[in-house]
Amino acid sequence: MMFNRIPQVFLIAVIWCGGTQAAELPSVEKLIQDHDTNGDGKLQANEVKQSSIARQFPRWDVDGDGYVNDSDIIKFRAKFGIRADGSKVTDSPRKPATPSAIKMLPIPAVNELQRADSTTTLSPSERKNSAYILKTVRHQAGGNRYVVLTDYHESEYLKPLHRLVKHYDGVLLEVDDLATLHLDRSKTNALLANLRSSKPKYVAIAPRLKSLRENMLLHVWELLAQIDKDPQLDAYPGFLVASTADGLARLVDQSIHYVPRSKELLKAMAISQVSSQTELRSLQKAAILRRQFADHGLQMPIAAVYTPRAVGAPKLNGDQVWNLVTTNKDRFVRSFDDELGRTLQAANLVVMHGHGSPGMSCSVDISAIPEDCRGKLLLTGSCFSASPLKSDMAPMREAPGGYAMTNKDAFVLRAIDSGAVATYGHMRLSQGFPHLYTVLESWMRGETIGQSYQQLINGLLEKSRLDSRALVMNAKALKGKRSKQGVLLYVLIGDPALQPLVKMLD
Repeated sequence: MMFNRIPQVFLIAVIWCGGTQAAELPSVEKLIQDHDTNGDGKLQANEVKQSSIARQFPRWDVDGDGYVNDSDIIKFRAKFGIRADGSKVTDSPRKPATPSAIKMLPIPAVNELQRADSTTTLSPSERKNSAYILKTVRHQAGGNRYVVLTDYHESEYLKPLHRLVKHYDGVLLEVDDLATLHLDRSKTNALLANLRSSKPKYVAIAPRLKSLRENMLLHVWELLAQIDKDPQLDAYPGFLVASTADGLARLVDQSIHYVPRSKELLKAMAISQVSSQTELRSLQKAAILRRQFADHGLQMPIAAVYTPRAVGAPKLNGDQVWNLVTTNKDRFVRSFDDELGRTLQAANLVVMHGHGSPGMSCSVDISAIPEDCRGKLLLTGSCFSASPLKSDMAPMREAPGGYAMTNKDAFVLRAIDSGAVATYGHMRLSQGFPHLYTVLESWMRGETIGQSYQQLINGLLEKSRLDSRALVMNAKALKGKRSKQGVLLYVLIGDPALQPLVKMLD
């Protein structure tokens, strides 16, 4: 979302020392970014064996599985009173860095970013700054029917689903419990047979809120990959989720009457987060998108939220750019006032980049979501932006960035409950822009929600080289903080046949 080049960015020199000598420790996020050579979001012994942290690795790897993630390092540091950002609990806030080491952060055009698949080698800078895009390809759905799959049994939830089925002349498939379906082979086989005979093009999955969890999502991908013989998802999916029956009815009715946003009616906005003086990739992605929208003659306002550790970090300039600063006492933005609040209320496409935790995205608390989100489209690349009500996986003590895990509604769910017509987020640890942009790009090509979702998941399956017919996590995997399948835990809420935007790209 911006033009040519961001202002100068300061780098902090970090020295690792042994024994009792004082040391300024890098943040956990920086540690992983600097040493994660294969880009899987965690460290392995062979990735650090020649580095200064090689001796620390066995101390972090408590379970001895050969992998270390951010939570492992955060937990170890906490024993010694060290925060995730590397500062001591008793330390005063860090002073702004001196401009002795300066690096320019470029704002490339989207077409300058590398498209990555399983054969792509990314540079350390591309991985560190998420300055690439997942490579995706179109995969034609095999059928032509609209299918709704649900485990709702109450009439107040089934009525809007029947309206949707009637609207598309589709079919409704009901199961007892989507959350436990993967545990029953006979019921899985029966459902798969029904899916195949229905010949679906679009599959709208409408789970009970308590059913929407990690293994349920992975099992849906398994089912959609087995409709025919190739390993890719063979239908266009989307989730229909809301906290109440009224919310589900509003989502369905909006979908039925939705008209794709034309270029003249599109009002896009970006919200980014600057969490330190050197972590600017969120700001960069806002600037990249702003630049792209400007190429189409569209303005994209930006709200950039700066945390207390970002004192002295560069800022974007230009019309309709708001730079907000949070404090140690109130770390999150809880409301948008005046012109910024009016701009957010008027926006019908909101794109967010930055850290997240349940109930927070990009340092914005769910309380700041407008009460009236009717017709809005929300894409957020934050971790836990679609956190499940009940998780299959082991709880995490802290989210990346050192944010506490709270018992709050998922950010995207609150937006849907406020009237949004489509939202995108991740159940756990999102990889942000490289995956989010593929969905936005698909929408800008005039494709449907289901097409964008299918392309994303198929692209991730190819890049991760996971077996699409064996994705459900076993007990051992569920005990870990991360798993290879975690990359597939994106949740796109919306009618899969809905076309969000009129075609802007070829």
